[in-house]
Amino acid sequence: MALIDILPGKLGFGTAPLGNMFRDIPEQEARATVDAAWNDGIRYFDNAPFYGAGLAEIRMGDALADKPRQDYVISTKVGRLVLDEVEDISARDLGEKSDVFKYGRPNKIVNDYSADATMRSIEDSLKRLKTDHIEIVWVHDVAQDFFGDEWLSMFESARKGAFKVLDKLRDEGVIKAWGLGVNKVEPIELLLDLEEPRPDGFLLAGRYTLLDHERALQRVMPKVTERGLGIVVGGPYSSGALVGGPNFEYAPASKAILTKVANIKALADRYGISMKAAGLQFVLANPAVAAVIPGASKPGRIIEDSTALKEVVPADFWRELRQLGLVHPDAPLPIKD
Repeated sequence: MALIDILPGKLGFGTAPLGNMFRDIPEQEARATVDAAWNDGIRYFDNAPFYGAGLAEIRMGDALADKPRQDYVISTKVGRLVLDEVEDISARDLGEKSDVFKYGRPNKIVNDYSADATMRSIEDSLKRLKTDHIEIVWVHDVAQDFFGDEWLSMFESARKGAFKVLDKLRDEGVIKAWGLGVNKVEPIELLLDLEEPRPDGFLLAGRYTLLDHERALQRVMPKVTERGLGIVVGGPYSSGALVGGPNFEYAPASKAILTKVANIKALADRYGISMKAAGLQFVLANPAVAAVIPGASKPGRIIEDSTALKEVVPADFWRELRQLGLVHPDAPLPIKD
C-alpha cells in the first residue's frame, strides 16, 4: 500500500525529542506536547526504540492510551534492541550522535538487524506503545553516520534479516508498510537497486530540506516517484539551523550554512513569511514526499508548525529563492510556473 494512502495527513509528529534529545524534558511537558499535537489534528506519530532507550515510545504509549486506536497511525523502527540491563550512557558509541540522547534512559542498546531481533523489537515496541499493532516499520540507521566503514556489512545483515521479515509481515497484513529510516541517501539508493525485497517508502531525515536537498533530489526522489513509493521527511529544519538554531546535523553549523540561512531569512523577512513556512512548504512541494515530521518538545512548537503549513507564501518568494541560487534549479517549488 502506498504511504500516501496510509498516512492521515501531510504533517506528522517526530518523537525523538520525547526521548530527552539534547535535554531532560519533564514528563508534564512531554505529555502536553503530545496533547497539543493531538488537539491540533495530528494523527501520525513516528517513534523509535533508540529515542531515549525506549523513553519516547513509553511516553507516546501513555499519552495515546485513551485515544481510539483506529484514529491514528504509528510508525516505529527496528535494528536496535533495548535491554533491561543498564549501562554507562557516557560510554556509548553511537557514531556521530553519541551525546544526542545522554538524558534518556540508561538501558543498554544493542544493534541487531537479524530476523529474530526484528520480531523481538516489534514486540517490545508494542508493549511500550501500549498497542496491538503498528502500521509502518522503518529499518533504522543502516548508514554511514552510525556505522562508518562497517555500514555496508550492517546493511547486508538487514537485507538478510529485517528486510525479509518486514516484507513478509507486510504481505501477511500484519503491518501496512516498511522501508528504511535513515539520515543518508546512499542506503535508500542501494535498496532501490535491489530486485527484492520491495519497500513501500522511506523516512529520510535531514537530506531533503531547504538547506540540503541536492543529492536526494537527484538520486532518490525521481526513483521514488516513478515507483509510486513515498518519502516521509524528518528533520525539515536541519537540526534547527533553518529556524535560527546553532546546530546543523546535530553539530555546530558551519559558516557556509549560517550564511545560507541568513540569505534565506533576509528574503523571507522581505516577504513577511516565517522560516518554518518556507521550510515545510518547500519539502511538501516535492511529489515524492508523503508527509513531513518535525520534532517538538514544547506544545508551542506544534502550533507553529501547523500555522506554517497554512501560511500564504507569495509565488515571487519562491521565484526569487531560485533566482538567487538558494535552491537547486530543479527542485519542485509550491508554485505553477
